[in-house]
Amino acid sequence: MKLLRYGPAGAEKTGMLDADGTVRDLSGHVPVLAGAAVSIEALDRLRALDPATLPAVPAPGRIGACLASVPNFFCIGLNYAKHAAETGAEPPKEPIIFSKATSALSGPFDPVVIPRGSEKTDWEVELGVVIGRETSYVSEADALDHVAGYCTINDMSERAFQIERGGQWIKGKSAPTFGPIGPWFVSADEVPDPQALRLSLDLNGETVQDSDTSDMIFSVREIVSYMSQFMKLMPGDIIATGTPSGVGMGMKPQRFLRPGDVMTVRIEGLGEQRQEAVAAG
Repeated sequence: MKLLRYGPAGAEKTGMLDADGTVRDLSGHVPVLAGAAVSIEALDRLRALDPATLPAVPAPGRIGACLASVPNFFCIGLNYAKHAAETGAEPPKEPIIFSKATSALSGPFDPVVIPRGSEKTDWEVELGVVIGRETSYVSEADALDHVAGYCTINDMSERAFQIERGGQWIKGKSAPTFGPIGPWFVSADEVPDPQALRLSLDLNGETVQDSDTSDMIFSVREIVSYMSQFMKLMPGDIIATGTPSGVGMGMKPQRFLRPGDVMTVRIEGLGEQRQEAVAAG
């Protein structure tokens, strides 16, 4: 299944994309697409619905973030071998875990706002993993059974805030609009191998990131199992699993976003985003 949220910001409805690409109104069954509504059990119930029985939405308009909210927005750092190399970092021996503020969630086509005082706003295409059940101490063998689905993420980052200002990375990752997710939440049954997905990002029409998830140092299976040894993962939690090489920080000379720049972000089978960078008001 491909689920989405459509409509004006703050008034989105839940939709389902049918086999013909038509949006169907799912809001009568799922008023808010978040938390328990994306548990594995809830998704099993939705699979029993015939999309043809749901009202068609011929002009859905704006597409919002594919989840209305998330309990936790986790991220994995330096998780692609070539990205670690371009930053000059040693590949991590264990997953690097940090968070984004959940208020960073944004629609996949909404503008990205460059924060006040920013000179180093950067882009990062990432595979998003959505947790589908309470998960503690899960084995690697069983970890994917706890994944509800996947989505495209642009893990926006302000590198000076992240690296040069001390403290933890979260403050370089959490500005409003720094978490575009979607356009769709794609259920796990449609992604037979999360380590075999091509992902890319174009900046102003030029491809700057182009890789696949086989370059991940820690697989989705390893990440979910590892995290569950330290915390309880909850239905609706989202994990951004790292970015491949081609970020602005790794370029020579470095290249960061300016107002008017346009990013096109895509992951195979999970849909495409497009954001224009704008200055903060």
